[in-house]
Amino acid sequence: MRLVMPDTAERFFVPAPESVRRARVFAVRTLADWGREGRADDVRLCVSELATNAVEHGTGCCHGFSVTMAAEDGAVRVEVHNHSHCRPRLRHPTDDDVSGRGLGIVDMLSDEWGVEERGMVGKVVWSRFKTDPADQRTSW
Repeated sequence: MRLVMPDTAERFFVPAPESVRRARVFAVRTLADWGREGRADDVRLCVSELATNAVEHGTGCCHGFSVTMAAEDGAVRVEVHNHSHCRPRLRHPTDDDVSGRGLGIVDMLSDEWGVEERGMVGKVVWSRFKTDPADQRTSW
């Protein structure tokens, strides 16, 4: 009997700008470990945008953020958890605006994304990336 178990990985990051780079590295290494590098550039950029939002808007001096990745059948799901209850919103910045493009990038590069409440402890912003079946390792 063959049993396929989903791979998951999670890492906590301190509320500091350098944690954005660390979150990107974590995501790319996790994809490499799973043999799912086909969408690595899209995942890297979306993790960067969501981690930046978490650092800027979702963390405090005592609360960092975490990134959870799950390898599903035909997809990879990325979650960024933070302690803010403020829901992010998709903006439509002008050429002169210096910010507000992050969720637009996530919307463009991921196959789907959303926000879920975490009760009294904040929210999860997630994105999902379909993967090529040839880009997946089978677990036994």
